[in-house]
Amino acid sequence: MRLLEERIEKDGVVLGFGVLKVDSFLNHQIDVLFLDKLAAEFAEIFSKARATKILTVEASGIALACAAARFLELPVVFAKKGSRSNVGNDVYTASSHSFTHNTDYNMEISKKYLSASDKVLIIDDFLATGGAIRALLSIVETAKARVVGIGIAIEKGFQGGGKALRDEGYNLRSLAVIESMGNDGIIFGQADR
Repeated sequence: MRLLEERIEKDGVVLGFGVLKVDSFLNHQIDVLFLDKLAAEFAEIFSKARATKILTVEASGIALACAAARFLELPVVFAKKGSRSNVGNDVYTASSHSFTHNTDYNMEISKKYLSASDKVLIIDDFLATGGAIRALLSIVETAKARVVGIGIAIEKGFQGGGKALRDEGYNLRSLAVIESMGNDGIIFGQADR
């Protein structure tokens, strides 16, 4: 999606070590009108997937997932990071490693919000090595639900997570794919649309 690539070029900041900051418009300060354009694109891509729920990870995936849910008229469930007393004990759990924060964390989703009858569309802001997505996939599998698609705003193609998931047969669609980034700038690869 050229619109997203242009915004990354304009406002994204490469910090090195494979970290791209887009916090001025996507995941700290949110440009809601721009987010709606990304969400509309996801709605078009996944309109025939017949999803019953959108699944994401707190915190930065929530805004994008909610925007897409509005277009697709679906509820959003988000995995909470770490144990929370207000979630209860009847939960699905999985662990993940955050590339950006270089830390491991557990994700939890209450069993009352994900069941075997659900067809799940996963929406998230970034995909690097795939740790967070794999944790969500594990939770969906444990719930005996089915993943019908994975929508990513920004994929770091050079870190291989997206390729591995596509090779496994997942319907993964990314709006922008970064093939490399560094002092020489950002090089985009072929996005899925």
